[in-house]
Formats: sequence, structure tokens, C-alpha cells
Amino acid sequence: MDIEDLRTFVEVADSGGVSPAARRLGVSKSMVSRRLARLEIELGVQLLARTTRGAGLTEAGVTFRDFAAKTCTEIDIARETILPEGDLRGRLRVSVPLTSGPMHFASVLTEMARRHPQLQIHSEYSDHCVDLVAEGFDCAIRVGALRDSNVIAKRVGEIYFKLVASPDYIRVHGSPKSPGEIATHQALLGIEAWRFLEGDKIITVQPQGRFSSSNGAAIAKAAAEGLGIAWLPDCVTHTYLASGALVPIMTRFPLPVGDVHVVRPSSPHPPRKVRILSEFLIASFEKLRGASGAENRSPNLDHSPTSFNSSSGAELRLAINTSVSDDDAVRELQQPIHSAM
Repeated sequence: MDIEDLRTFVEVADSGGVSPAARRLGVSKSMVSRRLARLEIELGVQLLARTTRGAGLTEAGVTFRDFAAKTCTEIDIARETILPEGDLRGRLRVSVPLTSGPMHFASVLTEMARRHPQLQIHSEYSDHCVDLVAEGFDCAIRVGALRDSNVIAKRVGEIYFKLVASPDYIRVHGSPKSPGEIATHQALLGIEAWRFLEGDKIITVQPQGRFSSSNGAAIAKAAAEGLGIAWLPDCVTHTYLASGALVPIMTRFPLPVGDVHVVRPSSPHPPRKVRILSEFLIASFEKLRGASGAENRSPNLDHSPTSFNSSSGAELRLAINTSVSDDDAVRELQQPIHSAM
């Protein structure tokens, strides 16, 4: 029995059809169909009931899916065990935040691909918080509070933030000197509450404004055009700050740091390719920290109801109550940082 046939069947079963499975696997639909037909012939049973709307599992398919998934996982573990330490094979499918991903994480994925030429890396950039299992991802990079149920998270670094405005905005409207003055300014909204640190005290304000976006790049552009003041990560604002299009404001009140995690589906055996990605990210953040020194340092603040601030070397097993609406979940994801980054 071909292991690729088993993988293909599991992908079709989990994604609900040949077309989404083909996209996940990076192969043609005809290739997926041939593998499924071969597997069904070998087993002598029908695994999938094909309809115009997709493919559903037969009773035999439901039973066989779990055995097939377990077999694929055990084969992967066996391969990782016997392969040379530095050699990675197979495919890594990772969800990367769109706002900060191209600037913070793309170079890490590129370097990982360069060092492991037999590893296929499929990265998808989106500010949508994906369902790792349902959408077939090995892992995701997340910034800020974690809301996922039954995932394992590893902290790999942190991202710093600034409150910024354009010189033109400041010339016309001035700039706030304290959190209490923010209410008198137009805020560019990506999160519902802005938090500042004053010594050991946390100050929370509810900014008001007429421009909002779930994407940090859009808010940075609006700020540079003079539409208002914005709370944004350094990776989004650094080019604007370097050119003078934006300037830091209210610097007496530092902004909390956003934790970066690699999250993966819960399983007793973490894939080595996900562990290696985490190590690459940790090294990247340590290098960035060494280059920037202490100038960007501000205290770490967990904004979520549950604390996930772990050391870089520890994984966290999360089992969070997700009995909230989709809209509530989105708002919670946006709360600690700009969008899901």
C-alpha cells in the first residue's frame, strides 16, 4: 500500500473534496483521483461517496480514515528518526500573518528552504486566523493573544509597537501628551483598546475614529496621509519612520510587547520540521534583539484573559473555551495587537 495514496485519502477526507485536497498537496486533481482509485481497488471497498458538491466518507471510509492518518503520522516519525540530523524532507504547510509576515517571517522561511533543499515549504499569508486541522496546516505563526482550542504553542519571540502620526497631522492637530488626551484625536482603529505602561500601571483607553482596518499596512498608509494617530508594530512602520513620513508620539508611555508563537495541532509527537521552524524563528528574533539592543525594550504584557507568556524553550498545550461567536473571536484576536498580524 503506497503511503502517498494514504496521505491523499486523508487530505480528501479532511478537506471535503478532490479539489481542495489537490491544492493542499500541490498536485493535480487527476493525480488525486488516480491515487484514490488505486487505494479503493487495493482495499476492495469504496471509501468516498462522490457528489457534485464534493466527497463524503462512506462508513468504511470513516473507519479507515483514522487508521490511515495514524499510519501516515507514524511513517513520518520513523523517517525523521532515521534521517540524518540536518536533513528535512516532505512538505511544511504554514500559515503566516499577512501584515507582519513578509517583513518578519518571509526571510526565515527562505533560509529554511535554502538549508533544506529536499523540504517543500508552502506558506500562505493571511490575517485570517486559520483552523489548522480543518485547513490542513502543519503550523501557524501567530502574534498576540491565542484563542485556539486544543493547539500547542511555542513562544519564539516578540514584536514591538509604537504610537505614530504624520508630521502634517501633528502640525494641524498637535499630538497627545498622555493617554487621557487620545480621546481628543482621530484614531486609526485596528484594535478596540489601546494600552500603555506608566511604571507598573497599565492605562487602557478606548480610542475613537472614523477610519478602521484589520490590516496594519492599510492603517500605516492612512497615518502617513495624515488621517490620524495609529498604534502599529515596528515592522510595519519602520520604513515610514526612516523616511520621516511618520514620527513616534507620546514616547513617555511605552506600549506593551506582542508575543510571537508557533502553534501546531495537538499531538504527542511534534513534527521535526515544525520544531526546526521554531528554532529558525527563535534565532532570527535573537539576532534582531542583539542588533537593536535595548532601545526598543518595553515590558511584556499579556492582553488575553489567559496567560501564554512562556519561555522560548517551552511548548504550551492550550485547551481554551471557544464558546463564543465568530465575531467575538475576531475581536479577541484583534484586541492585543493590530489584527492577527
